[in-house]
Amino acid sequence: MSQFGYAIRQLSAAQKSAKGVSLYSRYVNRPAGRVLAAVGYSIKLTPNQVTMISGVFTFAGVVMIAVLRPSPAAAVAIFAALVLGFALDSADGQLARLTGTGSAAGEWLDHVVDCAKMLALHMAVLVSFYRHFGLSDPRYLFVPVAFQFAAVMVFFGGILTEQLKRADRLRSGAGGPAPAAPASTLRSVALLPVDYGVFCALFLVFGSRDVFLVLYCCLLVAHLLFMVAFLVKWYRELSAPGR
Repeated sequence: MSQFGYAIRQLSAAQKSAKGVSLYSRYVNRPAGRVLAAVGYSIKLTPNQVTMISGVFTFAGVVMIAVLRPSPAAAVAIFAALVLGFALDSADGQLARLTGTGSAAGEWLDHVVDCAKMLALHMAVLVSFYRHFGLSDPRYLFVPVAFQFAAVMVFFGGILTEQLKRADRLRSGAGGPAPAAPASTLRSVALLPVDYGVFCALFLVFGSRDVFLVLYCCLLVAHLLFMVAFLVKWYRELSAPGR
């Protein structure tokens, strides 16, 4: 059996729960990450190396957003770089589970790269709006700022909630992850507007400035609504007696 085939079989049998995961991540990004993790295993990459390669592709996309004038060719190049970076972001964790080399340092590196990616992407959009979009109303420049705020709040709110729940389970002696609830297809569909993969797909229309601006604003509204809903939900979960 080839190393690639062995890795695919092992990873297919050890996937994370689909709870709280959108359809894109569940059926596109995770399977793509599984293939990339198997490739990484075959050529003996470490999870941290995969994380850094993910960052290289993502930040190549960020630079293109800020520098290139919107066009169909730029749209395809940006989309390809961001989507591959996202798939590699899934691959590093899968490779860590496959090889048993997961570590606190690796998790830290993964989250730091994710943080930098989130901040840089919307800053790059802001630069592009200013340089290339010819916006008649300067207030549109606040849209990427608001989007960045919502995205960072959701990301770090989720990470912090997960860590606090983990610490609570350890204090109570439960240990390990919480039991996985069945995945809901309706929830997976509802989460699509705030899925990073869908955000990457938005750049396929980067060559059409008006369409991009409208869809970017629509995704901002979705992120703001989900931000409020998630923050309320997480606070209630952490405040619940006997949790």
